[in-house]
Amino acid sequence: MIQHPIKPVFDQNSRILILGSFPSVKSREANFFYGHPQNRFWKVLAAVFKTEVPNTIEEKRNFLLEYRVAVWDVIHSCDIVGSSDSSIKNVTANDLSEILEKAEIQKIFVNGKKAEQYYKKYIEKNINRKAICMPSTSPANAAWSLERLIEEWKSIRE
Repeated sequence: MIQHPIKPVFDQNSRILILGSFPSVKSREANFFYGHPQNRFWKVLAAVFKTEVPNTIEEKRNFLLEYRVAVWDVIHSCDIVGSSDSSIKNVTANDLSEILEKAEIQKIFVNGKKAEQYYKKYIEKNINRKAICMPSTSPANAAWSLERLIEEWKSIRE
């Protein structure tokens, strides 16, 4: 059983919440979200908000807060082999109330189909809020080019 090692990033000004499934091995090692160099999350969000790609953890944290984006994951703990979402078992969900009570989150997005699956199964009924599924920024989602991801993800600004 692996516990989620990364605290959510948000403040009272956050308006958008983006949830992944569970941090990859690289993200757990880096102790920050989307830490794998091949994950396109930071490139996509930087393009969506028309700014430089943040590189350090501090830059990424500041970027999220500046653009009023909260980031966390659906899963608090699970059994997982490496970084494979398809291997996830014995899920305990994160409690989103910490974020939802402190920030006026207007929209919730999930990064990919697995995050959506776990959100619907473990969270949606508890908070009575739907999440919008975005195409995964993971390198495993090779069917989506960076350009296509950016186009699709622009909807988070609306």
